[in-house]
Amino acid sequence: MARQNLDSLDKKILSLIASDARTPFLEVARACNVSGAAIHQRIQRLTAIGILKGSQFIINPEKIGYETCAYIGLYLKDPSKFDEVVEELRKIPEVVECHYTTGGFDMFIKLYAKNNHHLLNIIHDKLQPLGLSRSETIVSFNAVINRQLPIAEAVSEDEPSDDEDEE
Repeated sequence: MARQNLDSLDKKILSLIASDARTPFLEVARACNVSGAAIHQRIQRLTAIGILKGSQFIINPEKIGYETCAYIGLYLKDPSKFDEVVEELRKIPEVVECHYTTGGFDMFIKLYAKNNHHLLNIIHDKLQPLGLSRSETIVSFNAVINRQLPIAEAVSEDEPSDDEDEE
């Protein structure tokens, strides 16, 4: 996937909206000293090229009764069934992420459960039937860092990338 270059206006816009996607475009425009139309066009462009992946409200799982967050490394009996297992994982609403990984796991998932008993039921009743040889579960007590990447660190058009030779 090609890296996209960001100019200083793109970076400023992203910095302003990353912390609150509901920030009005006119407020962003004032902070950037450009028109609201310019901000709207930039946001559309950043979305079209895949830098922005939309906006959403984030639900706090604990507030709706999901007190256990777990990360589970899955080992498949038949790794060639990966795509089929992913499709079945999509049907389990408690699974919120699934990753291809390096290392020993065939895949790595994140899920939320109401409590440890519910977690056990998910693993036993929903994950094991997918053809697992085994799994390794890590329960998260608390996410102490949960943030977006800092926009200031993004490479702009006038900065060399890591793969360019510097003279």
